[in-house]
Amino acid sequence: MPVLLKHVGGRIGSAELDRLQRRAATLLRLTGQHRAELSLLLVDDRRMRELNHHYRGRDRTTNVLAFAMREAEDLPSGDQADLLGDVVLSLDTALSEAQSEGISREQRLTWLLIHGLLHLLGYDHEKSDDEAREMARAETKLHSQLNAEERNRKMPHLAVNVDHVATLRQARGIAEPDPVLAAGICELAGAAGIVVHLREDRRHIQDRDVLLLRQTVKSKLNLEMAAAPEIIDFALELKPDMVTLVPEKRQELTTEGGLDILGQQQNLTRVIATMNDAGIPVSLFVDPDQAQIEAAADSGATFVEIHTGRYCDATSEEQREQEFALVARAAEEALAAGLRVNAGHGLDYLTTARVAALGTIEELSIGHAIMARAIMVGLEKAVREMAQIVQQAS
Repeated sequence: MPVLLKHVGGRIGSAELDRLQRRAATLLRLTGQHRAELSLLLVDDRRMRELNHHYRGRDRTTNVLAFAMREAEDLPSGDQADLLGDVVLSLDTALSEAQSEGISREQRLTWLLIHGLLHLLGYDHEKSDDEAREMARAETKLHSQLNAEERNRKMPHLAVNVDHVATLRQARGIAEPDPVLAAGICELAGAAGIVVHLREDRRHIQDRDVLLLRQTVKSKLNLEMAAAPEIIDFALELKPDMVTLVPEKRQELTTEGGLDILGQQQNLTRVIATMNDAGIPVSLFVDPDQAQIEAAADSGATFVEIHTGRYCDATSEEQREQEFALVARAAEEALAAGLRVNAGHGLDYLTTARVAALGTIEELSIGHAIMARAIMVGLEKAVREMAQIVQQAS
């Protein structure tokens, strides 16, 4: 994991923790340490004083401590580095300093994080006035780069999957409800994209649906599909705004996991090249696994869609935290590999906000939760409520 964050003392909310971890990962990338691991420890003043006394012989608290794992001149390149070192931040002191400066604690913590990271990279303001000035310049530059990076990140948007409307229609073998009409309502309610999965067995979405959606969708049509010859030919003729390649099993109720890109990379690379030649961007549905993400980048995909199912289905707080950390890490790794990042599967009205707040995700694909709520409150309201969650989280 690029940023190993541990909170052992002091008060801080989960959203602020997420943003601090995300900023730390971004700073690693901005400093060229793409593959390095940074240990980030958050403590209170009592623990900071103990650490400062034990390691530096100073019996008082401080705002930040940095412990490098190696000398700066021995640091390998960003693609080869392992553990870069530890940065310890005192939440109590950061809050006190923020109040004195008239800024938020989050702003102060970000500056302290940059300060500690630069120490790990070999800067030392205590050696001389010249080095102090050099470190101050580096801090200012890195802070500006971080701000620019965050400003340039696109706000996430909501794409609604209307497969379940077709599932209900097919259960009776009649013409209603119509997923094409549902897609129009979703767009009017704030959806920035429509998603459909044309399965080989045509269990829900039909060819007719996709053809009409291509003519009527005003936002973006994302066609989920298996890398099967018949469906590939259909997509090349249809020319949707993008395709998302997913695994597909006849016996599954819904897509159960990400693609095994490593196991079929040659075929997927060929399919992606064909789509790219036709001007159709390709996303690969992947589990939050570094090896699969690297394979996705190597295959020529434009996007990955990170599978959030295990995070959403977690049965304990500990498990959910672990699965969320994997999603967050995978998104950062995908960005570092040059991929654009979407996410989806299992997201609902309780689990979506945290993923939307990551800052690395462009699009959240959500279907079942919206359609289930639509039965109770109506489709337009269900979409508006979810769109609002996504917008407010970002």
